[in-house]
Amino acid sequence: MTRFRVFGSVLLIAATVALMNAPGAAAASRQELDRDGIKALKTLYAMNPAARRLGEKARAVLVFPNIVKAGFLFGGQIGEGVLLKGGKPAAYYNSVAASYGLQAGVQTFGYALFFMNDAALAYLDSSAGFELGVGPSIVVVDAGVAKSITSTTTTQDVYAFIFSQKGLMAGIGVQGSKITRISK
Repeated sequence: MTRFRVFGSVLLIAATVALMNAPGAAAASRQELDRDGIKALKTLYAMNPAARRLGEKARAVLVFPNIVKAGFLFGGQIGEGVLLKGGKPAAYYNSVAASYGLQAGVQTFGYALFFMNDAALAYLDSSAGFELGVGPSIVVVDAGVAKSITSTTTTQDVYAFIFSQKGLMAGIGVQGSKITRISK
């Protein structure tokens, strides 16, 4: 049991240091967020043709270029994103999540949410914070789903792509995530 506590303490300290030094942990300026969000989306499109096809049909794309996630039993993640309409910045959001379960590690990643209809996009701003798993239906696109996406098979409200994963986060747990509009 003592080894487990020492390992847990070391991992928690490492996670704290990594979060304090992570480039996305500090609030980005409006210009930085615009630049990083557009660059991340272009990179995603270059690597994933399904994302590009969805982007052509989407009403808007909410891009979180750098999410930082860390945890040991209790975990959390945070990041800021930019809503792009017609390829231009329209609004800014933060994403915060908490989790509990058998988990350990530190990870950074990005994700993009493709809003396919006006109702899903309206829900983003009319709610007191867009909670993943509540509201419009969301499909997380993996390699299998991406192969089957065509212009006639996009039937969901929101599609999510996770990209640029770095670090190691392992385990299972229960997580809640909330996206809220912010001023920049």
